[in-house]
Amino acid sequence: MENLPPTRHAEPAPRGVRGLVLVVDDDPTVAEVVVGYLRRAGYAVDQADDGPAALRRFAAHRPDLVVLDLMLPAMDGFEVCRRMRAHGPVPVIMLTARGDEEDRVLGLETGADDYVTKPFSPRELVLRVDSVLRRARVAPPPADAAPLCGGGLVLDPASRQAHRDGRGLALTLREFDLLAFLLRHPGKAFGREELMREVWGWDFGDPSTVTVHIRRLRGKVETDPARPRLIRTVWGVGYRLDVRPAPEGAETDRGPGGFPAPSSQGRSR
Repeated sequence: MENLPPTRHAEPAPRGVRGLVLVVDDDPTVAEVVVGYLRRAGYAVDQADDGPAALRRFAAHRPDLVVLDLMLPAMDGFEVCRRMRAHGPVPVIMLTARGDEEDRVLGLETGADDYVTKPFSPRELVLRVDSVLRRARVAPPPADAAPLCGGGLVLDPASRQAHRDGRGLALTLREFDLLAFLLRHPGKAFGREELMREVWGWDFGDPSTVTVHIRRLRGKVETDPARPRLIRTVWGVGYRLDVRPAPEGAETDRGPGGFPAPSSQGRSR
């Protein structure tokens, strides 16, 4: 872990300011637009144009949220995000011209809370900042919150620990939230847009984000991720958690794009 200068928390924001956002982008035109829109929306803004400078600004004035470009000189956004998150939780929105799913997954796994692809609408970016910060400021569950259990899964919301059949699960922040939501509503099918609203707190965005998280979550909780028996796909709807999975050998729900194909035995509704 890189040794950063001793952390000095940001001074209290002026009255009326909604929070401090650190914008990290080496393109001065993009940075100027983003900073301008954020300030007009009521945010205080700090800036950096490369990875090392971003880490210095992060240590000097701990922001409430970071808008972080992926393609930076000296150190890419993935590494900057990793080092920031190693020194404490902070919401991060990745801002990049690379829209490949692999980059999206790596960004989210590194700790990013959202991923915006250039070209983008500055107004939409501000809305995403609002959404991510709103969720980040939600009060944590009480220390005595009851564990969530079902299908061999045990999640402790207070300690943020998860287990499957006694085996610890290494879940990311969003994977944990997604699995916790499904455990609170076993047997109920949710569409991707609904999961985005309930788990991510977004009223907009790319539904493939949900698909990616479901696939990665299956890889951690399913005995055979290729034939999921816990997190099931519901044809034409989305996903459902079955805490009493179907017997081995039963037909599993699969299809193009992660959705199941119709069968002669009927569809889940």
